[in-house]
Amino acid sequence: MTGDRTPRTEQVEIEGVPLLATYVPGGRIGLLALHGSNEGGTAELAGLVARRCDATSLVFTQPGVRRPVHLPSARMAADHCALLREFLDRVALTVSLHGHMRPAAQRTLFLGGGNRTAAHLLAAELAALAPEFRTVTDLAEIPRHLRGLHPRNPVNLTRLGGVQVELPLSARTTGTADTPPAPVAGALTAGVVRLAHAVSMSTHEPS
Repeated sequence: MTGDRTPRTEQVEIEGVPLLATYVPGGRIGLLALHGSNEGGTAELAGLVARRCDATSLVFTQPGVRRPVHLPSARMAADHCALLREFLDRVALTVSLHGHMRPAAQRTLFLGGGNRTAAHLLAAELAALAPEFRTVTDLAEIPRHLRGLHPRNPVNLTRLGGVQVELPLSARTTGTADTPPAPVAGALTAGVVRLAHAVSMSTHEPS
């Protein structure tokens, strides 16, 4: 374990949009949910997986807002957000959770982001433990705006970059609740554990 996991919060305004950032320090893998109020279940999934793996998490929400504003990910990399800076300094590799609503891909998970090795490792766990969903890692098959390749996207700003996981509604909610389905949560947990081990081995850090 990495010690104190006391959550910390920060009220931050990005492009005129008030946001609440919630940060829980942990290990060298980071779980990120940039649109926790827009993309139901992503905030809950990030927190759940981070707790299970002793990973670091950072979640942005817009509490009490009926119609949350969706800021593109690249524009969320605000230098004045202290908790985002701390997250990026602490974490070696990020798994950023997003939601998509593609009608033709209601059972498809798209794994983008700049670290393609990590994307394939995570996809292997998803395919094994949540086989009811199709997992796509081929960037040519991922819709352009879901690929997570922009250099200012926070998923790519940590030292080893990261994986942007785009989840359909059925992979991040259960019924009408923002409760992540157990198979997806379990698969992501297993994947993050493998990523943490790979990062530890590559940097010769103690596990």
